[in-house]
Amino acid sequence: MLRIRSQKDFASGVMFVLVGLGFSWVAQGYTMGSAAKMGPGYFPFLLGLVLAFLGALVLIGSLSTKGEADQLERWDIKILLWILGSVVLFGLLLKPLGMVLSVFVLVLVSSMASHEFSWKGALANGVVLVLISLGAFVYGINLQMPVWPAFITG
Repeated sequence: MLRIRSQKDFASGVMFVLVGLGFSWVAQGYTMGSAAKMGPGYFPFLLGLVLAFLGALVLIGSLSTKGEADQLERWDIKILLWILGSVVLFGLLLKPLGMVLSVFVLVLVSSMASHEFSWKGALANGVVLVLISLGAFVYGINLQMPVWPAFITG
């Protein structure tokens, strides 16, 4: 009989398989194209399959008797709500406040989930992530999104 030795690896493997298959399933709704002329669904479809395959390997590894045995810890709902809430808040604030302030709020609110929280560290992380986001999304790939709040840009 198969016995789950590593509950963490088992849960991770199941999650990767489900997310990978989900991406592949959704990508089928887009034009696939071919390897020579890839359509918009080609890359996410294959990436989803690779993710599902890697998840299956992790899942199988969790059943190995050679692996380290571990248990899943109880979920800390407070931490989960801080993180998910910060992402929802980012989505709600992006249009009215722009990317710079929204990313900064995202970092500050999600930092509240950490047991090692400090305002100085959260502010420093916020500044660094705003600069990285500006460089990558606004100047790197010219993503069209509000950078500053609407009341500043007019």
